[in-house]
Amino acid sequence: MTHSEGLPIPDYDHLLLSDIEHRLQGLDAESVERLLEHERAYAARPAAIVLLEQRRNQLREDPGAEPAPGEGPDPTAPRVDQVGQNPSPHQASPQTEGPPQNPPSQGVPTNPAQPRR
Repeated sequence: MTHSEGLPIPDYDHLLLSDIEHRLQGLDAESVERLLEHERAYAARPAAIVLLEQRRNQLREDPGAEPAPGEGPDPTAPRVDQVGQNPSPHQASPQTEGPPQNPPSQGVPTNPAQPRR
């Protein structure tokens, strides 16, 4: 059993901070408080604690910031480190991608095609 089982965000302990920040927007105040307690007790990542405290304060200051029913975090949403692993409908096809680009030459500045000796 991992420490993150039963938390409002699945696999919370293995998420990047950018993933946590994105998924916090769909949580209510109680869920954010549970995550904050968990973060302080286990990982204690300063940046994650700041994100959680900011979201908690936002929910306290603006009751309208509460998510509508059914707007929880999407457990099927790709993590930021997984974005390039599956083909996306937004990726360029061979017909629409630009021309291939070669890396810059590391040769002689006056003649880039001539290698250094």
